[in-house]
Amino acid sequence: MPEASHDLVVIGGGPGGYVAALRAAQLGLDTALIDKREAFGGTCLNVGCIPSKALLESSHQYAHAISGLSDHGVKTEKINLDLAVMMRRKKRIVTRITKGVAALLWKAKVKTYTGVGQFTKSDHVTVTGKKETHELTAKHFIIATGSVSSTIPGVEPDGDRIGTSTEALAYDEVPKHLVVIGAGAIGLELGSVWSRLGAKVTVLEFLDRILPGMDLETAKAAQKALQSQGLEIELGVRVTGVNKTKTGCTVKAEDRPSLRCSHVLVAVGRKPNTEGLGLAAAGVELDEQGRIGVDEHFATSVSGIYAIGDVVRGPMLAHKASDEGVACVERIVTGYGHVNYDAIPSIVYTSPEVAGLGKTEEELQEAEVPYRKGAFPFLANGRAQAIGDTTGQVKILAHQDTDRILGVHIIGPQAGDLIAEAAVAVEFGASAEDLARACHAHPTLAESVKEAALAVDKRALHI
Repeated sequence: MPEASHDLVVIGGGPGGYVAALRAAQLGLDTALIDKREAFGGTCLNVGCIPSKALLESSHQYAHAISGLSDHGVKTEKINLDLAVMMRRKKRIVTRITKGVAALLWKAKVKTYTGVGQFTKSDHVTVTGKKETHELTAKHFIIATGSVSSTIPGVEPDGDRIGTSTEALAYDEVPKHLVVIGAGAIGLELGSVWSRLGAKVTVLEFLDRILPGMDLETAKAAQKALQSQGLEIELGVRVTGVNKTKTGCTVKAEDRPSLRCSHVLVAVGRKPNTEGLGLAAAGVELDEQGRIGVDEHFATSVSGIYAIGDVVRGPMLAHKASDEGVACVERIVTGYGHVNYDAIPSIVYTSPEVAGLGKTEEELQEAEVPYRKGAFPFLANGRAQAIGDTTGQVKILAHQDTDRILGVHIIGPQAGDLIAEAAVAVEFGASAEDLARACHAHPTLAESVKEAALAVDKRALHI
């Protein structure tokens, strides 16, 4: 069995793991990266963030060609869907990006191992690949194995008609009727994709709202917009089981008639991917939610072993994992590493997009934090009018006494890009007045951020 020793071994090649490995190499560590996939990038690049956004864009273009071009004076005779071409485009994008990650790792001289990494003791990891097995030792280890799809009792994905996001990203035909269980980001994004392409989509959510964890006012606006696009959204529904039939599926729920459909997407969240890591052999402890317990510096209960990303507490977001990977490595090498969790955006890439960071109004009210609110609708923004996308608003929450920005919540065109300005502002402890005084180019969607900041002090100029 080949043996090797490194300064740092990272287990998991997703956005947390490969970024941690790259930063470690920059700082001079002899670094190794283990992943079970031959294509690095983890769930995000292979069967998550990137392919879903590729399909969201393609389906948006299709829907826009059907119903959105006539307003611009562009006339089309007949629009046809070639799903196979759309899927090939998605695959090309994924391949291009995962190969790019491999090139970055090669350039940085990170040693890569393909296989399943498992601790045999606290300073040894065995990598079991298809052809050979490696025994690795290191001074430091970072666990960055991400997450896997959660399931619910009575609903077992079969990789065919009952599937998770992985299957919903690769249907070879448009479902006649797709039932989505769960109204979080994944369910609503993929529901939007197939709705745009012609499927009937019904979303069943156990809670009394969509997008749990996001600002409630913003979530309600998103629900209204999605329903206007044809998505059927039913709240307060507890699904108890799904049965396959010869022609599709039957979804059973409490206090509701059974629902027949062609496909079911189980999108009830994700859980830490810690199975098979040999954590018990290493002495690493899990918390009550099944996550790896870490301190504020990502250290586990075992000296020399760290964990980041979806396997630890906090939102399961690719960019959060990347920031933690960098901070963890910098802590190991320099003694200092930090992530400001109030400045980490969450984005839902539906149409309209939904983005938020910091505290929601509900959180501030529950904590009895005094705040002021400023909001500005995209309907009053010139650029939004020009592109024909005026749904939504920018909302800024600032402390009543200090004016420091506590939360920013956006629903509307390019919300996922606009939230970056808010992230920078929160990172530097900016006030609403700081944003209000910054000059924003005209005409841009970003002017709505400035106006919302002005609105905090009741000084908005264009409403």
